[in-house]
Amino acid sequence: MITCLFEDGAKASLRHTVVDTLVFKDSKLLMVKRAARMLQGGKWGLVGGYADRDETLVQAARREIMEETGWQVGDLTLLAVVDNPNRPKEDRQNIAFVYFCEATEKTGEPDDESDEQKWFAMDSLPPSEQIAFDHSDHIELYRRYTKEQFPLPLT
Repeated sequence: MITCLFEDGAKASLRHTVVDTLVFKDSKLLMVKRAARMLQGGKWGLVGGYADRDETLVQAARREIMEETGWQVGDLTLLAVVDNPNRPKEDRQNIAFVYFCEATEKTGEPDDESDEQKWFAMDSLPPSEQIAFDHSDHIELYRRYTKEQFPLPLT
């Protein structure tokens, strides 16, 4: 939670905004193994993090992807907004904006927030107990979205 002081002197606890991104290349999903010092350390997670002040959510997603993996990405598509204040394994009541995109070019190196980055076939993902936070739910939502949206019925 973020504690804010308002103009009238009132204080309030506000929730954080994060981006979680499913990054694909050749039909494989890029996941990062969170560093031991991080919350949910040692577990696989989607690429993402906090939105910084003065950046859009798409800018935040692109920055986080570059910082954590070294990859540039194409268009980002918003999949969902997850605003449940009781998200599992979550300590800050984050509101997650979940995107998906395609990796286009590797131009950088990953930062120290992860110990490993790996591309997974969608039928070979780590078991859900090895996936951080509620990221396995985001992956399942993507699976349902792609299955139900395509092909679209002609009317």
